[in-house]
Amino acid sequence: MAATLHAFTNAAELASGLADKVTERLSAAITARATASIAVSGGSTPKAFFQALSVRDLDWSKVTVTLVDERFVPADNERSNHLLVANNLLQNKAKAARFLPLYQKSGSAEDAARLATAETKAIGNPFDVVILGMGGDGHTASFFPGGSNLAAALDPATPRGIITMEAQGAGEPRLTFTFSSLQDARLLVLHIEGAGKKDTLAKAEEAGEEAEMPIRAVLRRAASPVEIYWAP
Repeated sequence: MAATLHAFTNAAELASGLADKVTERLSAAITARATASIAVSGGSTPKAFFQALSVRDLDWSKVTVTLVDERFVPADNERSNHLLVANNLLQNKAKAARFLPLYQKSGSAEDAARLATAETKAIGNPFDVVILGMGGDGHTASFFPGGSNLAAALDPATPRGIITMEAQGAGEPRLTFTFSSLQDARLLVLHIEGAGKKDTLAKAEEAGEEAEMPIRAVLRRAASPVEIYWAP
């Protein structure tokens, strides 16, 4: 699947441009179906984008927000993606949105994944918007090279929903939507910043195994064209 690169001169311009694009798509979904859905990534990269999106004019009461992946930590943990979204996206006008977290209080990450799968089924398929990030090792969502459930996570035959992932250097167990849950989003965005990430992307576009650089699965097999938003 061909990807389209949108290059910006700086992160602030990228955040504003991406917020405009996402607002347009969510608004169109609300007009068409009276509801809209978006799954976002964590990490430090999307903060400015979240803040820009939070003030956009939109019927936020009809928007459901969730995460593409999450650490198995409570929502008030400083490493929680839930906390990142609460502090940066679910503010201002976007306070009216419904948020469905992936972390669920339970005895194990596996139990939490089952509970989160049940909770997020209310969103329906496909997502209107999915925003993915990418690590320097070529991981996206929590699809880590060498991850414990990587084959299942990337297999399009794996049922939609959330599974667990553990990998060296990833810290806590992760909860992540499967590739089959994300790959047919009406708008699928890869949001990356920095020259190093662009170098990683160039390597991912070369021949090689998806297990070595899981972002390759998105670039090669996504059912929707991938929109790459990049700034140095």
